[in-house]
Amino acid sequence: MQVLITGGSGSVGRAVVERLVKKGYTVRVIGRTPDVSFEGAEYRVCDVNDYPALREAVRGCQAIVHLAAIPNPSGGPPQELFRVNCGGTFNVFQAAAEEGIQRVVQASSINAAGQFYGVKPAPLHYLPLDEEHPVFSTDAYSFSKNIIEEIGQYFWRREGISNLALRLPWVAPASLHDNPNPRRTLITDLVEQLLKRPPEERRAWFDQAWEKYNAFRATRPYEKNNPAFVRDAMAALPEEERLMLLSMTNRVNFFTMLDERDSAQAIEKGLTAQFEGSHALFVNDKYNWSGIPSKTLAELFYPDVQTFKKELTGTESLVSIDRARQLIGFEPEFSFGIP
Repeated sequence: MQVLITGGSGSVGRAVVERLVKKGYTVRVIGRTPDVSFEGAEYRVCDVNDYPALREAVRGCQAIVHLAAIPNPSGGPPQELFRVNCGGTFNVFQAAAEEGIQRVVQASSINAAGQFYGVKPAPLHYLPLDEEHPVFSTDAYSFSKNIIEEIGQYFWRREGISNLALRLPWVAPASLHDNPNPRRTLITDLVEQLLKRPPEERRAWFDQAWEKYNAFRATRPYEKNNPAFVRDAMAALPEEERLMLLSMTNRVNFFTMLDERDSAQAIEKGLTAQFEGSHALFVNDKYNWSGIPSKTLAELFYPDVQTFKKELTGTESLVSIDRARQLIGFEPEFSFGIP
């Protein structure tokens, strides 16, 4: 099978290229950066918003992995982010349709749910989070992920292109396994302190932290076109307030992440699994990264959530990967969590 990979020079892209080349696929990678090379793969300079060039790059391929995108709200003005992410995705699917390609796997994001980057808090109706949960996007990046999932649905209805939108969380390099996780230490220490307090004090702490975080997000800090802005803004806060904001940041990220090699596994399985239709799938680690029982995380950081679609056991993820397991046989192999 010859596979076209857009945006292959990122962390996920390079992991996918390496895996597919090793598995014997013929791989063509496109990106906007010149002088890039991939062992065992062809590389072409091509912008997915340059349709004639994209159409030529797709020629001869049997499947597409679409990763090219502006990766967060700080990557440019909202209108540019929307143009690149949504227009580029439509172009990829249109080129696939013209070439007769019947399988596309694209990178959506856990942020399609609208919980993290949004300027307003997104309602959380239950845990674990799954694909049936309503989305509530109030930032251009998360909204663009809603739209690219709809683009996949459109091309399934119109052209019969079976496709996946993988809702990836923070995808971390394999090398991170060899380094201590400062976030784990921070959360472990905080949980230890909170558990010493009576329940009413713990709830009061959460309410205050959530209020401060929502006031912070209302200033649109992730849209400053400066990736370091949020880090620097939090560093300037008093320690107690900084700790509150960091803990709420983990809440809206659901304490989840994914090894880059498992992102590549999910993408390859998305290319080869037997399914039809257009599907959004959460693809993440099966454990939370904190090592803290998920029921304890829910009690401390999600006290406003009263509905659980299944019992939380051990440190299993607060984001369900059951649908990915069932549809494509995804199972994380390189966990950052502690069972």
